[in-house]
This record gives sequence, structure tokens and C-alpha cells, in this order.
Amino acid sequence: MSGEDAPAQQQNAVDQKQETKPAEEPKTEPPKTESEPAGAAEAAATPAATTADKVPEEEAFTYRALVLTGYGGYDKVKLQVKKGKPALKAGELLVRVKACGLNFADLMARQGLYDRLPSPPVTPGMECSGVVEAVGEEVTDRKVGDKVMALNRFGLWQEVAVVQASHTFLIPEGMSFEEAAALPVNYITAYMMLFDFGNLRPNQSVLVHAAAGGVGIAATQLCKTVKDVTVFGTASASKHETISQGGVTHPIDYRTKDYVEEVRKISPKGLDIILDPLGGSDTHKAYNLLKPMGKLITYGAANMLAGQKKNLLAVAKNWYHQFSIHTLSLIQGNKSVCGFHLGYLDGETELITQAMDTIWICTSRARSSPASTPLGILSRWAMP
Repeated sequence: MSGEDAPAQQQNAVDQKQETKPAEEPKTEPPKTESEPAGAAEAAATPAATTADKVPEEEAFTYRALVLTGYGGYDKVKLQVKKGKPALKAGELLVRVKACGLNFADLMARQGLYDRLPSPPVTPGMECSGVVEAVGEEVTDRKVGDKVMALNRFGLWQEVAVVQASHTFLIPEGMSFEEAAALPVNYITAYMMLFDFGNLRPNQSVLVHAAAGGVGIAATQLCKTVKDVTVFGTASASKHETISQGGVTHPIDYRTKDYVEEVRKISPKGLDIILDPLGGSDTHKAYNLLKPMGKLITYGAANMLAGQKKNLLAVAKNWYHQFSIHTLSLIQGNKSVCGFHLGYLDGETELITQAMDTIWICTSRARSSPASTPLGILSRWAMP
């Protein structure tokens, strides 16, 4: 019943009651009783209720998100509730996030040291896993209900996220959301460095810094897919048992030992491939550790971090020791230096897809091995 019809119908009911009265009774105007104001109140309330019913689902939609409110420590990351259902453009998906990855780049971004994250306030998060809730126009290879993992520059630390369909990958049967959320950034980075840049082959040697981290674990496992590869891995002593079980041949405690000396004791000629996420003076050490025809792949500047907040001294020190080399030195040394940054490959869809296709083969083989627990100890956050 609409609000405008209510008084008229009520008045008709009153008139009908009057017509049933005896004719000899004088006709008088019905007194203004409380029934009429009550009807008016009902009429006034009805439109409000009707309006509430008509609130679009998109406006009533809410979801939780972790928002970086400013650069600094952990206290700058706040849990907030966002309103309004995100709108989809052509080629996009709406994903209900089940788990999201936490990467070292996210820590740098929180301190304002990662240039691919927009200025605060912003929701970080470069990878997640979840279920497709809605599909935009022109999407033909994904459907509602698909379980996917996704890559994005930012914005995935929230309960629902909009991503390009071309930046998602179907989760294989038997893989959990937590495992899937920890896979894309770490394994694509490790794979492309080892095989696209490094051209890893049997009987070679590899140095993996931060071997207990996400990329470190991924690189170690991928090295094990090639015959007789020797892996040197740096990590604190408490993590040596874990990384040894994962495939590190020679764990080195970088806190108590000089890793350069430890490598030279075992491999006097040096190494074939070095993965360097540290930057600064460690990049110089890495270059000098290479064998002839060796390859240094640098992919980070972790030495700039010293604590929760930006440490200007650590940043300045890292830049002061920044590695630089003349091309003639490369020629004479028969060495190569490569740089890798997955964040700047977000437009190379075909390249990333090819890498993921190969990673599926590698991880499926690893998962079939009872002695291997791939992905199980990578960092991830699960959304309740």
C-alpha cells in the first residue's frame, strides 16, 4: 500500500460506517479522533520504509579492508569498513578474497620505499586467492564460482577486490586458498630470475639470500627441479633445519659468519648464479663471487630497511654503496648483471602466463613428493 492511498481508504471505511446508521439520527461530522493522526503517522512511515527497500544493493554493500593511512610502523595499517559494491569495467572480475599474500615489498611500501604503491590512504596487497563473485563484460575464460589467485599492483588486502581477468589464474585441484595466495609473486619472481635470466642448468651453483623467505623458498624448490644443482642459502641459524629440508645444500648463518668466505671454502672459483635482494655493499660482494660466465640477478634493496619505520641512515648508506660497473669490466670479466622487478611487468600478460604454466608443472611434481611440502611455510593472511 502506498502512503498516498492510506488516508483515502481509511476515510472510505468511515463513510461506510456512517451509511449503516439509522436514518433518524442526525448526521454529524465525525469527530477528530486519534484514529486520523494514527493513520497519518502510518502514511508518513510507509514512504520511509518503501524508500529503504529501494536502496540499491550496491550502496548497501560493505566490506572490510586493511588501509595504509600513512607511512611508518604497523600502527599505520588500519582495518576499515568500506561501503558500496565496486563497479566492474570490461575485462574485470570481482573476487571474494579468502587469503592474501604478505610480501617484503609490502613492508617497504608501508615505509614509503616502494614506488609502485600510490600515496596513502591506500589498500596494499599484490596477491590474493578467492572465489569469483561477478564477471565484467568481455570476460570469456572466467565464470562466477571459479577459484582463482590474482596479481595486482595494490588493493588486495580486502574482502572483495576488483582485478583484471588476465591477472588471475585458476587454482589447481587440491591446492588450498592459503597456498594459492602465497604462490604468484614468490614463484614467478624466482622462476623468471633462475630460468629466464639465469638459464639454470645441471651441475651449476646458486646463492640464495634470505633462503627462508618467500622468494628464497620458491627459488630453492625450483632449483631442485634441475639435476645436481648446489644451493647456498643464507638465513639465521634457527632456520637452517627448515631450509635444509627444503633443498638448501649449504646453509650459512649470515649473522655470525662471512658468507663470502663460507662460499669460497666450498666453491673456490665462485658461483654460477646469485640472487641478490639486498642491494648496497652486498651487490658488490655478489659480483665478485661470480665465476666467469656467471650471472648476478638483483631484485631488491632490503638493506634499506632497519626497523618498523624508515631509517634515513640505512637508506643513505644503501645508496652510497650502490653498485655501479663499466661495460668494459663486464666484457673483461665475462659476467652479466640483470635487474628484475615483477611490479613493472604487470602489462606483460603473456610472459607472466607462460611462467605460471611452467610453475604449475614444477609445483605439481613437488607436491607429489612425500618428502616435500611446497608452499606450506610461505607468509599469508587468511580472511575469515
